[in-house]
Formats: sequence, structure tokens, C-alpha cells
Amino acid sequence: MNPYAAARSAYTESSVLSATPERLVVMLYDGAIRFLYAGAAAAREGRRDVARDRLRRAQAVIDELNRSLDMSQGQIPRNLRALYNFCSRHLIESTAAGNPAGYEEVAKLLSELREAWEQTSMALAAEAAE
Repeated sequence: MNPYAAARSAYTESSVLSATPERLVVMLYDGAIRFLYAGAAAAREGRRDVARDRLRRAQAVIDELNRSLDMSQGQIPRNLRALYNFCSRHLIESTAAGNPAGYEEVAKLLSELREAWEQTSMALAAEAAE
């Protein structure tokens, strides 16, 4: 591993280990969104192996977000579960149809959720600082 990659890996590990739960959710969204856009670009370029890999990574993040929901907390986790399940189905249908635009549609939906979590994370951080 080159020095730059080692430093980046250490920084990422430190960021994850020191992040609040809300910030971790934002980081997961960031990863899924990045993988979806990269997968769509690779699919358009005909790089099917890369597209499959990026889609698989995005799906793993969505699955983790879905598994981490505490369903005893009311309507919000139920709504999130429905959204995550929709995203998974849409990705499968988009892949079957050879439609990389479907990956971007899911990325846009996740971007909206990410922004909501980012605002929640900042509000909680500000509240804790008081």
C-alpha cells in the first residue's frame, strides 16, 4: 500500500470510530450515493464488471441501513424500511432492464434522505455543545 492510501485508510478508520451514530448514517448514504453514480457511469461505458461491483456495494449499504432500523421506534423506521425496500427493488428492475438511469434515481432519493440525516446530525451536535 502506498503512503497516500495508508494515510487515507487511517483517516477513514479514525472518522468512523469517532463518529456519532447519526454521522455514521450520513457516511453510509455518502458511500451508497457514490457507488450508484459510479455504477451508472460504468454501465454507460460498457464496463459491466465495474458496474456490477459498484451496484453490489451500494446494495450492501442499503441493506445495512435497512437492518439497522429499530422498528420499535414508530412510524419513521417503518417508512424508511419501505423506502429502502423500494430502492432495492428499483435497482434490481433497473439492472434487469439495462437502465443505469434507475441507479441515479435511487441515488437522488438517497441524497434527500442523506440531507435530512445531515441536518439531524448537526442539530444534535449543536444541542450537545450547549
